[in-house]
Amino acid sequence: MSKHFRQERSQQLGMTTLTRAIRLTLGAGAAAGLLAHPGAWAQELETPMTKVEITGSAIKQIESETPLPVQVVTRADIEKAGVTTAAEIMTRLSANVGSLTDGISINVGGDQRGFNSANLRGIGTSSTLVLLNGRRMANFASPGDDTGVDLNNIPAAAIQRVEVLLDGASALYGTDAIGGVINFITRKDFQGAELSAYALRTREGGAGKRTATLSAGTGDLEKDGYNIFAVLDTQHTDRLNTSQRSFIDDLKIPERLAHLLSGFTGPANIRLTSAQRKQLQKIGFKINGKPIVNRMINLSAPNCSPPANLYLPAGTGGEDACTYNYMGDTELYPESSKHNLLSRGVFKLNADTQAYAEVALSRSTTNYAGASARVKAFVDYRKVPALANAGFDTINDTRLELRTRLLEAGMRTSALTSASQRYVLGMTGTAAGWDYDVAFNHSVNTIEDRDIHGYLLYDQLMKGIADGLINPFGPSSAEGVALINSIQVNDVVRRARGTMDTFDFKMSRSLMQLAGGDLGLAFGGEVRHENTDFRPSALLMGDNINNDGAPEGGRATSDKRSVQGLFGEVLAPITKEWQAQLSGRYDHYQKVGGALSPKVGIAYTPNKSLMVRASAGKGFRAPSMTDLYRPTKNSATATLPDPVYCATVDNNYADCANSWSTKRYSNPNLKPERSSQHSVGLVIEPSRHFNASLDYWNIKRTDLISEIGDDVILGNLAKYGNLVHRDEDSYIDYIELHKENRGAQVASGLDLVLDAHRIDTPIGRFHTRLNGTYVLDSKIQTSPGDAFISNLGKFVTNGVVQRWRHTVNLDWERGDLSANLSNTYSASYEDQNSAINIDDGSVVAPNHVKAYSLWDMSMAYNMSKNLKLRAGVQNIFDTPPPYSNQAYFFLSGYDPSYTDPRGRRFYASVNYAFK
Repeated sequence: MSKHFRQERSQQLGMTTLTRAIRLTLGAGAAAGLLAHPGAWAQELETPMTKVEITGSAIKQIESETPLPVQVVTRADIEKAGVTTAAEIMTRLSANVGSLTDGISINVGGDQRGFNSANLRGIGTSSTLVLLNGRRMANFASPGDDTGVDLNNIPAAAIQRVEVLLDGASALYGTDAIGGVINFITRKDFQGAELSAYALRTREGGAGKRTATLSAGTGDLEKDGYNIFAVLDTQHTDRLNTSQRSFIDDLKIPERLAHLLSGFTGPANIRLTSAQRKQLQKIGFKINGKPIVNRMINLSAPNCSPPANLYLPAGTGGEDACTYNYMGDTELYPESSKHNLLSRGVFKLNADTQAYAEVALSRSTTNYAGASARVKAFVDYRKVPALANAGFDTINDTRLELRTRLLEAGMRTSALTSASQRYVLGMTGTAAGWDYDVAFNHSVNTIEDRDIHGYLLYDQLMKGIADGLINPFGPSSAEGVALINSIQVNDVVRRARGTMDTFDFKMSRSLMQLAGGDLGLAFGGEVRHENTDFRPSALLMGDNINNDGAPEGGRATSDKRSVQGLFGEVLAPITKEWQAQLSGRYDHYQKVGGALSPKVGIAYTPNKSLMVRASAGKGFRAPSMTDLYRPTKNSATATLPDPVYCATVDNNYADCANSWSTKRYSNPNLKPERSSQHSVGLVIEPSRHFNASLDYWNIKRTDLISEIGDDVILGNLAKYGNLVHRDEDSYIDYIELHKENRGAQVASGLDLVLDAHRIDTPIGRFHTRLNGTYVLDSKIQTSPGDAFISNLGKFVTNGVVQRWRHTVNLDWERGDLSANLSNTYSASYEDQNSAINIDDGSVVAPNHVKAYSLWDMSMAYNMSKNLKLRAGVQNIFDTPPPYSNQAYFFLSGYDPSYTDPRGRRFYASVNYAFK
């Protein structure tokens, strides 16, 4: 195998190259040569091969002799897919399930908006470790349930490749690598200059994107003794509104999910007390020519001022009122601007020593626009002409509760800015036979969450309604509109800052010669200081912003801790057929404690085309500082029945189901989660043109850091009834949700890779590859002794794990012309099927969510050695998200966690290299 052939093949196979999977497999070092084509092996021996470090091992070795199964996404793969962000790259990994996206962030006043994350194996963002050039970055600073690196802060244009280790790696990298490691690796020896531009537009409009990238580098490390390069990338994405997508109407949300829409309308709905309803029934008051039956009425029904406000008897407003279809006027995809700068300099101090420095700066601003302000206000009934003679003073109940939608205030809009800085200063080289790398890493993430429109000063809003200046039932006067404009909030309501300072080192060398090769040893460690600060604004804490309330007990917080870790690794090619890897790491977290995470792996290669591998290890995940110290947060459940109240009303959900208030508490006494994982796999390469692998993996976590689900609490009041607080009428006041160590989580499955490459035909060279994950088990135990609850193939509580996901790629090239056809697929599943209509007590009709399959295509042409053009179509068949009745995410009618509402889109890019 010639050096040219090896490099060319590496570039072609990309993300799912099985030859790479074989060579990047636990214990593959001793077998790598045998798996090569026999006719090329002698030639390969004559070619010197540089030792490098690959994700999954701290021991430098020949690239084809790496120790763990790693999927490699090359720069060419990224270009073929037409993606421009690190988050978009992750959507094409079959093992990435339930990650955080901009689509999930679409909500009003949501937690951790703007956070784009990865989630390997679907066991949690907090259990996936994201690295940049093998080192950590500061986590997303805004406090919330998820901990991890914001992918918006990864400079995608600077990525040379992505190495994805689909194996628990706590033994080498630390506690947050239980699900695996994603290592974004940037260019390291770039010379010259490149200018790239990219533009995307969608068929129906909205969500267009424009990017520009400038890359420049100077200096040859070997000849000049230095190399310095920088990459500047900027991009802007337009917003996408529901009104711009026909599939929203096709979902028929008002007909199917009317009870998930809003009871806050314009003109206002009136929420009567029981006494007021009886009084109106007594005097024969009618809506739509009929006596009223509900407590919610609207004086304009059934006209209701469409199209935003609808008369839906089965909707939230009921048959005497109106229902607001917020899915007719909200955002599906936010407007965003991303700017990234990455610079790296390497200086050769002598033949054995290099100094290096990295600077990564990023700033991402995402604007979120939701439906117009919801307002709950109270007025004297005599100020409403249609009810002025209702006689409510005779029952001493004269205040009317109004639930209105303040369209004149405009859409509620917030701007979330996530900015990061990362500075690395280090030295690497060889001394006394040891390869070493030592560095200091200073990384910062700051978050600013600004209310910029549609949020109003609460006290003046209430006064304006009470005084009659703001009209809840129709257009306000010019004076009222002026008042609304004057009380618009434009304030940074939340600030957060996370800082991480790390000193780390690692050393490796060959100790002795074994029958299968060099016995390698590595050890290293790190000292890390983490600091988080959260600063709510005075205006927010004054609880005077309509629709953006102050958290109970909310306050400025500042928390810090130190972490120390030591690791060691031995890579032993015992014979030409057997290789073993032993590794272990001890981490200690201040105020939490420490633990040892060991791992052992072994590989057996009996012949040229077969390898069997297996690994087993343990790990632990320390609680985040948010888990430990976050102030109490007020939130609400989905619409759920209360068994206590239901027993008094013959289980009529119309009366006893509601969206109950919750109080969510952190816990400073949390212990670490514990994990165990094992895997076994088979790799074959029967010819130089075909590879295949099949790996079984299993992960179990205990002492799971979680809250008991609100649905679980209400479903088992005999055990958890003390968490439900009731008023004097036994009506639920609020439910306690505590972070605790409880229960367990189990996930297992199969990873399949099929790869056929370098197939030469009269019409060109072909390469096809499939990368798929078949999940065998995915379930959570809420508390020790409770039954496990499976979310495999079924939407449960907050999401689903599809049983099968895959990516398929077909590449073709002939001369300067190349093309790529790809498919991403997620299997069908059972829907949530639990949403309740509190108007009539019915439960949503059962639904089976259809499979989701997207096809993309692109073509590229090298016009010259300097100029390259590419054009492509994403979602060729304009496939919309399948219908879902899930009630967890703010967006209704489909699941935004894995689908893309943009539809068919066309893009083109140009790259010019200055030689």
